[in-house]
Amino acid sequence: MSHREMRGFTLVELLIVVVILAMLAAIVVPASVEVRTESEQSAFVSELRIFLDAATIYEAKNDGYLEDSSSGAVPSGFEVHIDEKGWLDGTPIGGVWDAELDSFGIKSAIGVHFQSGPGRKDSYMAEIDALIDDGDLATGGFRRLAADRYYYLLAES
Repeated sequence: MSHREMRGFTLVELLIVVVILAMLAAIVVPASVEVRTESEQSAFVSELRIFLDAATIYEAKNDGYLEDSSSGAVPSGFEVHIDEKGWLDGTPIGGVWDAELDSFGIKSAIGVHFQSGPGRKDSYMAEIDALIDDGDLATGGFRRLAADRYYYLLAES
């Protein structure tokens, strides 16, 4: 075989391939992050709606609101109305599920409590608010109750 027949790729050809792959990655990676964020937010809203519906059934059957629970713990009597594992596993956006009764200036609410580690920024939570409510964390049904707590109000005080 001659020298010409065994010729491999040149450095320039390899660099062109690397540049093309880097450009494709620069396009695909941000798009996949955005899709993941939207997916997590939609899953959170879906699970929240399920828990809110179950809380409404609980209220009708028990003639009262859910009891206050420790963050991450299922409120007493609520386990018969929900998939307990879904509650205990935490939310799709991080943090844990929580029920509040007569605290933070509200009567009853269900939401997420980011107990430890970094929580979510208000801008991220406002996007969730826009999916389920009015897009404003200070008004409407879905609100920021404290720095690390975002809840949907079942009843105001």
